[in-house]
Amino acid sequence: VQLQASGGGLVKAGGSLTLSCAASGRTFSGYALGWFRQAPGKEREFVAIITWDSNRSYYANSVKARFTISRERAKDTMYLQMTNLKPEDTAVYYCATTQLFSTDIADYDGWGQGTLVTVSS
Repeated sequence: VQLQASGGGLVKAGGSLTLSCAASGRTFSGYALGWFRQAPGKEREFVAIITWDSNRSYYANSVKARFTISRERAKDTMYLQMTNLKPEDTAVYYCATTQLFSTDIADYDGWGQGTLVTVSS
C-alpha cells in the first residue's frame, strides 16, 4: 500500500500552497506521518512529522514557522500548509508513515509518488 501526495504546483516566492496526502487501501490509524522532499540533484530530506493523534509535531529548521503539518483522522488525510515559499523549497514532496517519532528516512515506509512544488523567484 502506498501513499499519494498531491497539491503541488508552480508558485511565486512568498506565495503559499497546501499539499495533501492520502492512502489507498489502508488507514493511518496508529501511525505517525511525515513529509519529505527531494530537490533536483539532492538527497531526500525530512520536512515535518505529526503523530497519529496530532498531539506532537516537529519540523526541519529550514521550514519551521513557515510550514504547518496537520491531519484529519476522520478522512485519513494529512496536509502540509506551506507559506512564504522560497525558491529553495522547490522539490518533489513525498509523504510516508512511521511507527516512530523520527526524522530518519530509514524509519519510514509507504512511499508513493510525490508532488512537485516549484517556487519561482
